[in-house]
This record gives sequence, structure tokens and C-alpha cells, in this order.
Amino acid sequence: MRLDAVRKVYGKGGSAVVALAGVTMRFPSGGFTAVMGPSGSGKSTFLQCAAGLDRPTSGSVVLDGEELSGMNENELTRLRRDRIGFIFQAFNLLPALTVEQNVTVPQLLAGRRPNKKAILDVLARVGLLERRKHLPAELSGGQQQRVAIARALATRPAVVFADEPTGALDTRTAAQVLGLLRESAGQQTVVMVTHDPVAASYADRVVFLADGQFVGELHAPTADAVAERMTHLGAWADRVRSTAGGA
Repeated sequence: MRLDAVRKVYGKGGSAVVALAGVTMRFPSGGFTAVMGPSGSGKSTFLQCAAGLDRPTSGSVVLDGEELSGMNENELTRLRRDRIGFIFQAFNLLPALTVEQNVTVPQLLAGRRPNKKAILDVLARVGLLERRKHLPAELSGGQQQRVAIARALATRPAVVFADEPTGALDTRTAAQVLGLLRESAGQQTVVMVTHDPVAASYADRVVFLADGQFVGELHAPTADAVAERMTHLGAWADRVRSTAGGA
């Protein structure tokens, strides 16, 4: 997956807000990349554009060999359904359906017959095979997030986007979920937006955004190294904004 000179502007004229200012990034197939940045850095806009949920103002996004800018809404919907998995802080499970049924929902919505073996395999991967008949209310928060991960992986997508996937979890449960994402990398490309240096340390690489720009990366990151970089970025972003405000 790659982004080339992706720019996203909201509004027009004097009220225009530049959320992404010509971002170029590469995400290696099978890699696990964390995306970080200070508040207002463009992380959410990056995820929306990269995943085909929003269209860039200019620039291109290529996902699994497909250029997204030339697709109509039906084609984008099909791409998101067939080649992308989503994991959010909110688990978004259907309360009246069992674990197994929740995992099969994307395939049913696509009009495909669920592959029973593949569903059971992915439930085994996330450690929930024996709880597949339970309802979400009968599970802990961590178990519900693992159901969401299984749902994202069940269609064998090319890319999994995770948006603050451990934000609602305690430290121990978060570590289990992050371990699952790390194991999934290799079979899928995993891109995770997070504000947590410990979560980011599970990734192969961390890329940093500030004021809508790509401003650096760390390979084989540690939590301490990520936290230090974030501290500097926060101070840098504050200086840039204060200078811009005074100009």
C-alpha cells in the first residue's frame, strides 16, 4: 500500500483547513506499522483516506494494486468489503448475535456463503473457539475486541486498519490484543493509529505525522523511544502553530 502526495483540505477560501499536506508513505506488504502524532496532526484523516472512507483533495492512494481515486462509490464499497479489515476502539458487535455470527456478518452482507472452516480457524487464532456460541454481553471487553479482530481477519483482507484498538482496554488485555495484531502481520498488512507509545512498540515501524505532514519514522521501536519522539513533536507542533498564529 502507498500514499503519494496525498492532500486533504476541508472547506474553501479563508476558512479552509489543511488536514493532510502532501503525505507520501509506503506500507510494506505484511508489515505492522503504527501511525502517531500530536492532537490535530492528521491521523484520523490519514486513516480515512488510506482506507477509502474519504477521498483526498489531490494525490493518490494505491491499495492492493488498486488506485482508489479512479473508483466510484460502489467500487470503493466492494474494495473495503473484500480487501480491508477494520478494527475500532468501539467493538461494534451486534448484541443479538453470537460470537460466530458476528464474525460471519461481513461475508453475509457481501452475499457470500461463510467459509465455516475459515471462521473456526480465525476464532481459534484469537482464542475464542470455545466461546463461539456466546453473546457479546457474556464476554469481557478484551474478548469482545478479539471478536472484532476475528471479524476483520475472517475475509482474509490485504490490509487491516486499526484505529486506537486498545483505547478501551486495561493494560494486560491490551497486550493480548496487540500480540494478536502482531501475529496477524505477515498474513496481512496492519496499519494502526494510536496515541499510546507502548501500543506502538508492538509494530515493526512507527511513522509520525505533525500538522498534516510526514515528519519521520522509527524502526524496531521501543516505547521509550516513541514517547521521546512524541514529546519533541508536540513541542514542535506547538511552536509551528504559535508562529503561524502570529504571522
